[in-house]
Amino acid sequence: MNYNSLPEGVRLAVEAAQNKKAAAISVLDLSGVGAFTSYFVICTGFSMPQVQAICTEVEEQLYKGLKRAPEHREGRSSSEWALLDFGSFIVHVFSEQARRYYDLERLWRSAAKLEIPDEPEGAPGHGIAHGTRNVAMGGSHVPGEAVSK
Repeated sequence: MNYNSLPEGVRLAVEAAQNKKAAAISVLDLSGVGAFTSYFVICTGFSMPQVQAICTEVEEQLYKGLKRAPEHREGRSSSEWALLDFGSFIVHVFSEQARRYYDLERLWRSAAKLEIPDEPEGAPGHGIAHGTRNVAMGGSHVPGEAVSK
């Protein structure tokens, strides 16, 4: 799995999250593990307003780009975790604490995982979508390729 092979909706969701400075963005490919959706987009926001802003940006960009609205929303206004269900993919936006607690990457560890690098402060462009190097936790690998854990 690499960034360019992801469906357009998933790429738009990643870019929207990057626009609002989401951290530790990961994409899990669940298509081969018998899941109820094909992809999870998982990211971290550092405050409730940021979590909300990430969700709003994802919704706006998916509607603007593909005329898609979430089929279901959870926890957006007052929790440390928000979910936007677009059917073929689900966007999870967590606070740092909630992300550690739910640890979806561990629960779905058999799925292929693509880690999107955080954009350094002041760097031009938007992460992997615009060519930044993809460095996984614990080492580096070929940009845009899945990380096996």
